[in-house]
Amino acid sequence: MTASQNSNNKAQTPIDFASIQRLTESEAQAVDQLILKELTSDVVLINQIGHYIINSGGKRLRPMLLLLTAKALKYQQSNHHLLLAAVIEFIHTATLLHDDVVDESDLRRGKDSANAVWGNAASILVGDYLYSSAFEMMVRTRNMRVMEILSKTTTAIAEGEVLQLLNCNNPATTEAKYLEVISRKTAILFSAATRLGAVLADASPEIEKNLADYGQHLGIAFQLIDDALDYTSSKNELGKNLGDDLAEGKPTLPLIYAIENGTEAQANIIIDAIKTGNRDSFNEVYDIVKATNAISYTEQRAEDEAQKAIDALSNIPDSEYKQALELLARFSVQRSY
Repeated sequence: MTASQNSNNKAQTPIDFASIQRLTESEAQAVDQLILKELTSDVVLINQIGHYIINSGGKRLRPMLLLLTAKALKYQQSNHHLLLAAVIEFIHTATLLHDDVVDESDLRRGKDSANAVWGNAASILVGDYLYSSAFEMMVRTRNMRVMEILSKTTTAIAEGEVLQLLNCNNPATTEAKYLEVISRKTAILFSAATRLGAVLADASPEIEKNLADYGQHLGIAFQLIDDALDYTSSKNELGKNLGDDLAEGKPTLPLIYAIENGTEAQANIIIDAIKTGNRDSFNEVYDIVKATNAISYTEQRAEDEAQKAIDALSNIPDSEYKQALELLARFSVQRSY
């Protein structure tokens, strides 16, 4: 199936994300209440920044994955799935706070980023607080396997951040190196969420691995589409400034592919833009990315990863929750935000 055929299919069969959310609505509300409770601190600035970014929107996709996975495996033993869903959201929020400082971003989810409002130091420190709180919360499960998974996950995320920093302003970055970054930096938290659902449900090692693989492939697909949307979406839809990746000198897959498949002149324009982090050349780079079919290639790679995610669910018992996980894989490549 070609990328254009995929695009046509996506246009014809839109995924109702709200209907998926409704499957875990009561649990998600309980997770939100738990998050607000755990954010309470006698340090006012922590409350302000924590509530600002937690309440600034977002799809709550990662905690939803944990809840759906636990329900798909009929987990009913305790409320640990709610606790760990909150932990996953805390870790994700901490990475956002740190990312915006590293990337010097001033917009997040359509609002001023926390560092733009309170400064870099406050954002970093509150991010550290959220990480610490997440580990304090996960200890309550008294489950060493849970703590092992989450500690390895946060280590991998940090490694991914450093690898991305090394790749910044480096137009020689290969597709393999790019995929290594997003596998560690983004996909690993998706994988942890789905794996934890299996661990809580005492699933077999095979099922645990299948669900971890599902999350990993889903996370890669999600990031690939994010990188494509930097050239196809709008500022209002995306919730951040278009061309941010280029301005930060990030060699994302559309740029890597365009360099490899464009003319020498086209490649040199993109190489210079990555080296200098030149947002002013965004329109010119966009034209090259479009002309070389780099966006279509990136979307096709995302489609491939989404299908791998769906295939990883083959051994999971059929249920509306399994169906929702499949739909989320399709949604990840269909979305425009």
